[in-house]
Amino acid sequence: MKSETEAGLSRTQAGTRTRAETVTRYTSTRAGVVGSSVFWGRRALRAVRRASGAAGTWLSETVTSAGWLLLAVLAAGVVGGLALGWVEAWVVAAVALLLLLFCVPFLFGGHDYRVHLVLDRDRVVAGTDVDAHLEIRNQSHRPALPGIVDVPVGEGLVEAHVPLLLPGAEHRENLVIGAHRRGVITVGPMTIARGDPIGILRREVAWPQVEQVFVHPVTVPIPSTSAGNIKDLEGSPTRDIVPADLSFHAIREYAPGDSQRHVHWKSTAKTGVLMVRQYEETRRARIAVVLDLRTEEFADDDEFEMAVSAAASLGVQGVRDGRDVLVSMSADIPELARTTTLAISTIPTLTPRTLLDGMSQVEGSERALHLETVTSLTVQAHPELSTAFVVTGSRPTLTRLRTAALAFPVDVVTVAVRVEPGAEPTLRSTGDLTVMTIGALHDLTHMIARGALS
Repeated sequence: MKSETEAGLSRTQAGTRTRAETVTRYTSTRAGVVGSSVFWGRRALRAVRRASGAAGTWLSETVTSAGWLLLAVLAAGVVGGLALGWVEAWVVAAVALLLLLFCVPFLFGGHDYRVHLVLDRDRVVAGTDVDAHLEIRNQSHRPALPGIVDVPVGEGLVEAHVPLLLPGAEHRENLVIGAHRRGVITVGPMTIARGDPIGILRREVAWPQVEQVFVHPVTVPIPSTSAGNIKDLEGSPTRDIVPADLSFHAIREYAPGDSQRHVHWKSTAKTGVLMVRQYEETRRARIAVVLDLRTEEFADDDEFEMAVSAAASLGVQGVRDGRDVLVSMSADIPELARTTTLAISTIPTLTPRTLLDGMSQVEGSERALHLETVTSLTVQAHPELSTAFVVTGSRPTLTRLRTAALAFPVDVVTVAVRVEPGAEPTLRSTGDLTVMTIGALHDLTHMIARGALS
């Protein structure tokens, strides 16, 4: 039998054998000469790539075309002097180098300007000008060298020369933006150039301010009586009979599905048969102005612009008279569309301003839908119409105009407006279609006043 001391020793040894131990070993690997060379070589290559990329970006943004030509002359002079020993080549290279060194100091420093462009109005009629004021303030604590502020105006560029400005000084430049044609003119973003007087080196700083000028089409006033069918204005009844409306028409026998609210109890008591009221449908005048965008239907751009002005005049007068106006045209058809696309687009007509803003962005296209398709889609999307104006150029024939007008219901007054600059204004009716030819925009007012919708 073991003693207590031996038993305790056995328990201690057993506990020691079953205890978990964690051993951590640290190892180090020393890279050899080849490994270190590869590591530092890759690091140097990345640094060279970053530096060359930054240098290339700086050169592309700083050196102008004249500067690149001067650098080419410098390189050619050095090559000619070294290879051929020409003294003249060394002289040319020295002159080119001196010019470059002379231009470098003009890039030092910077312009701490606060630039603000103020337009006197952002909506004008085609053929007018927009006055703009460019305010430049030197916000730094040191004088700012003269510079040139470039103001992109549409596809053009307006330059404003800024003189030497002392700290806190301001310079105000008045600009005139010509809005000769309908469209949307984007003004900005502005940039200021800093460079040498020769134009060899140039640096630019841009400001993100961008303004838009909506150039509305020219419109003419139209008599208010032309805004819709006189028989269908302000909720007047039509010939359509409906079970519920405002204008009472007659009394008939009850049919399954009729509402009990329209039961006429006096007639029911007299006849012994359940009788209900019958009403004439009332509706507000809704005018549709369909504009042809297919360029082949117009003789030239001026004819198309006149058509846009005529459509805008009709739509604006309808909105001012409180009518529901719909201005529809062919949607933009993608050039690479694989399938035939049939779609129309509409212009917001909530106010005359929103309508004219939309008309400012209208553009003709060779891929636009034919007029017959546009009128058909317009009726499908908006069947409740009372008056329709179809505005197109001088090339569609009378047969095509009648085909386009057939898409409208027989109770819709349809007027085709043919635009032909210089032509004698004429007005003639062929069946349910009235064809109006205008040679000038003001002829539209006279033709409507003569009763084009009567």
